[in-house]
Amino acid sequence: MATGFSQLSDGVNLTEDHRLRRTIEAFEAANSEDPRRDTVEGKSLPHELIDARRLAGWTLKLKPDASVVLRLASYCQHIRRWEIPRDRYPKDRAGYLRWRRELQRFHADTATAILERFGWDRPVIETVRRLNLKADLNRSDEAQVLEDALCLTFLSYEYEKFLRRVDEPKMIGILRKTWKKMSASGRQHALSLSFEGEARRILTAAVASAEA
Repeated sequence: MATGFSQLSDGVNLTEDHRLRRTIEAFEAANSEDPRRDTVEGKSLPHELIDARRLAGWTLKLKPDASVVLRLASYCQHIRRWEIPRDRYPKDRAGYLRWRRELQRFHADTATAILERFGWDRPVIETVRRLNLKADLNRSDEAQVLEDALCLTFLSYEYEKFLRRVDEPKMIGILRKTWKKMSASGRQHALSLSFEGEARRILTAAVASAEA
């Protein structure tokens, strides 16, 4: 991992902290071009910018001492996601899987180009890339933290929206798959989320079926 001072192509020397800050700013600039907008606390913001900040927030909550690599990966996991829409692929399972694979490669390639621009060492770039590609799930603690953060971001901000669009059996299936991806720590955080009524009932049913 890069330490101390390193030099960009424009001749500017950066400490690792400064490089991290500038790289995250570049990730945020890329995500700020998302034409989709959401309102948060009365402010209209690009959807992918909000999503990345939420994911980074959960990552740091799960692991306050997160490494530079993990912090970088949390900001670029879905970078410029809108450029490859789901409706470009067949609506069947094979089309969905192909979309997800191509998205992961796109995110990894886009993040790599930005990391290279800021002069990160090759091991940093390759590790962020592997986190983008989910290449080390079940083998890397950092990959599991990121997976937990992704699941918790979904549960915290998207789950109740999904309830309005899908029927109960399908929602239980989605939640069951989400639960099985999470570590014990991630599940504890999930159970502490405040849901009421139907949302709580369906989550409880999904957890019970996943653990049966």
